[in-house]
Amino acid sequence: MATAYLLTTAIVALTLVAAGTVAWTSPQGLVLRGSRGRRTDATSVRMRWGSSGRIAAGRGACSSARSPGSSRLFVMLWGRQRETAVIERLVAGARSGHSEALVLRGEPGIGKSALLRHAVDVAGTARVLRGIGIESESELPFAGLHLLLHPYLARVDALPGRQAAALRAALGLGTGADGDRFLVGLAVLTLLADLAEDGPLLCLIDDAHWLDHASAEVLLFAARRLHAEGITMIFAARDEHPSGFPAPGLPELTVGGLDRDAAASLLAERAAGLAPQVRDQILDEARGNPLALLELPVDLHDGPPPAGGPGDGLRRAFAHRIADLPAATRRLLVVAAADDTADPAVVFGAAARLGASLTDVAPGEQAGLLLFTEGRLTFRHPLVRATAYQSAPLALRLEAHRALAEKLGAADADRRAWHLAAISSGPDEHVATLLEDSAQRARARGGYAAMAAAYERAAALSEDRGRRERLLLAAAEAATDAGRLDHAGALAARATESGADPVMLARAAAIRATVADEHHRPASARRILTSAGLAAGLDAELADSLLFRAVDSAIVAGDLPAVRETAERMGRRAPHARRATALARMAIGFGGDIADGVRALRELTGLADSSQLRETALVPSWYWALGDDAGGLRLAGDLVRACREQGAIGVLPLALCTLSRFQILLGHRHDALANAEEGLRIARDTGHRMSEIYLVSLLADLAALQGDEERCRALIAGCRAQRPGLGTVLTSGASSLLALGLGRHDDVLAERGTIEDAAHLPFTLFALPDVIEAAARAGRPEQAAAARDWYAGWAAHSGNTWAAAVAARCRALAGDHPETHYVRAVELHEHGAGRPLEEARTRLLYGEWLRRERRRADARPHLRTALAIFEHLGAALFAERARAELRAAGESRPARQDAADLVGRLTPQELQVAGLAAGGLSNRAIGARLFLSPRTVGYHLSNAYPKLGISSRTELAGLDLTPRPGPGAAEPPRPPDTP
Repeated sequence: MATAYLLTTAIVALTLVAAGTVAWTSPQGLVLRGSRGRRTDATSVRMRWGSSGRIAAGRGACSSARSPGSSRLFVMLWGRQRETAVIERLVAGARSGHSEALVLRGEPGIGKSALLRHAVDVAGTARVLRGIGIESESELPFAGLHLLLHPYLARVDALPGRQAAALRAALGLGTGADGDRFLVGLAVLTLLADLAEDGPLLCLIDDAHWLDHASAEVLLFAARRLHAEGITMIFAARDEHPSGFPAPGLPELTVGGLDRDAAASLLAERAAGLAPQVRDQILDEARGNPLALLELPVDLHDGPPPAGGPGDGLRRAFAHRIADLPAATRRLLVVAAADDTADPAVVFGAAARLGASLTDVAPGEQAGLLLFTEGRLTFRHPLVRATAYQSAPLALRLEAHRALAEKLGAADADRRAWHLAAISSGPDEHVATLLEDSAQRARARGGYAAMAAAYERAAALSEDRGRRERLLLAAAEAATDAGRLDHAGALAARATESGADPVMLARAAAIRATVADEHHRPASARRILTSAGLAAGLDAELADSLLFRAVDSAIVAGDLPAVRETAERMGRRAPHARRATALARMAIGFGGDIADGVRALRELTGLADSSQLRETALVPSWYWALGDDAGGLRLAGDLVRACREQGAIGVLPLALCTLSRFQILLGHRHDALANAEEGLRIARDTGHRMSEIYLVSLLADLAALQGDEERCRALIAGCRAQRPGLGTVLTSGASSLLALGLGRHDDVLAERGTIEDAAHLPFTLFALPDVIEAAARAGRPEQAAAARDWYAGWAAHSGNTWAAAVAARCRALAGDHPETHYVRAVELHEHGAGRPLEEARTRLLYGEWLRRERRRADARPHLRTALAIFEHLGAALFAERARAELRAAGESRPARQDAADLVGRLTPQELQVAGLAAGGLSNRAIGARLFLSPRTVGYHLSNAYPKLGISSRTELAGLDLTPRPGPGAAEPPRPPDTP
């Protein structure tokens, strides 16, 4: 019947065209307009060909033109020069192989959809993907993504294996795979890039504020990674909508109302002959909103419209029009408004149960309310859908939901469950079970927001208190995974009102502590976790997990008394909490008994559950505090590889942070920068704020090493502003190293309070030598006596040769038999693999001391070696200091030209891509590892080749660009120790 209807419409259109009435085919369907009468689509165009050639459009006045390379007629919107220029630039960029995303924001009817149509009009032969957010689908995981990609689902199987499995699971096309939302996002990016291989791709998503959370998340993830695929992605969203459609990292364009002149011109085209008073009233009420300018005159009866905003006026206009429809058409509209498939078979099948049929569509179309487009029955505007539903009597709305549930049946269990929930006015355990089943399916697809909504609604329908609380807690945990932490906290509180089940109380406590951490309340998080972890009735593993988090919260807060208090309580009531006890012993030991603190650290490294990536991610940081760089680098590298292979992008930022930190210590500065910047991009995309803090502080360390004062200070300021307290602790090392390189010793000593605080030593222990050196150079070595003693104790118990060398250097700075300690330090550096920066600093200080002792010939070899290492590390400030000392010792050395440093010519991302390509990986495999599209990988390679002086992958394979496996490869060649 639908086919017959479309054929009939086409015949009518041809007849009208032959009669001289213009027909225009828009993306929304066939639009008919005569010289008089009501149009069938208020967003369409009425063309009146006269001497001016002007056109009145549904989003403002416009003129006609032809699409480049096409004979298709399109319209140029009047009053939208700024907006159309932006869109045309994006489309032109896609034609030339560039990619960009944009978010259009504005009130309903302001013209966002018309601008999306304009993008299609100027796209020429580009492939166009269209998606739309539908309010009633906002709780169905990946519903919006399925609508966008459904024409190309056959191409999913061509994606890399894990990506294809994740996307199939997300779209409900397969089972047995975890629908990790970020791996799904990478799959979407790869699929879009594949579609763009044949030419530019335009991806348009209207009403993005109604997208389900899972679809929005993966589409934004893909949009932020667009680079060189030839893709333009544009989202249109209401700026005042409660969901807000947050899109951090994407440029935005706010679409405002038309100016008074353009609005008056449009109104004149739409409703000529209005009385001046009525015209001015409409202009005032519309406030430049084009849809309001088109719709308000249609519903004028005996006078001007009542006062109110454009939205109020439009709702009144649509409500009047709906009220004038035949009863059967109104029932059809309610069914269509309650439906979220736009499938004619579903809509008409359900409507038939209410006495409506296909023939009842015509009055709705003639009233400009309904569209039949691309085989789907849709509303002309979201406000029409909302008005049709909200203005209907409650009984009719319930009948519509019941009819839709009967029509859908078991074939679409998720939608059916929600329709049945809509008609449930009281407890209904059967519907609650259906929603719980729907939540479990959402879990398998990675749709955590949908999962939370289904559990919460199921809880509302259950009259069994125990079941209700269990469902609320499941909703809270899902909301936590979806990033809706405040709502998760509220659900957790409701779930534990009875306080009967200790396990449920513990799970709720974990959620509440996560919320507290998010709001920078670590002390509150510790109290919540400690109370829950010490409760009776918990198994040992769960109690240990909660108490471990409690101790960690106290350490992050720098609250050593709280660590001691928690440890004492655990000793009395939870002796089985081995990991939590060891962590507390480490923190307490670093504040006093260093030997026990180091022993506790060694215990911790053997207590982590290696089967859990998130837990394994903590282990390399313990190796860092032990000073075991080689072991930490190996573990961090293995962790990064596991995250990439498993698509565990949620853990990857922390893993990259730890790997980068070891690479800095071992002199792999280029690899460190590449990994840190990748980790920061992913942390920001995925909302992992703690990982972001750690990575920003790490980049500050790199900037301090390189002597980039402006960047270093900006990163430090940003980190400290984002997380006061912890941010200061984490960046104290960068601040002290930068100040030391600049010779500002008092600035280093100003950081003493933070660096030497016993509660902060797990984070700041490697900045202690900076304080010791600054105090000595300021002529106040006694101020660093405590730091010197603590560091010497830690070095002795850690057993690291490089640490013993630094401790000897610190003793030399104290002025007690300095040469003995300097000689010992140099010997230790030479006989043990270690941190090249520390060796260079030792040789620089020893060389300076020798020169002051008028032993210039003895000083020069050490200064020469120090300079070579500093230059290799890119430590510009220290290199200049060594160069100046060398000149004072009687030898002039120009600044080294880094032309031979191939790695230094590449950007961090080019280095990552080139290193993996040199290892033999394809562009697609590299993209899967780095969460980039294959075309972006190719773009980075094409930029890297000329910088490296090569032209092929074969030549690339012969270069040493792969990440170095251990500290030995980082050793810079030393010049001979001769004058």
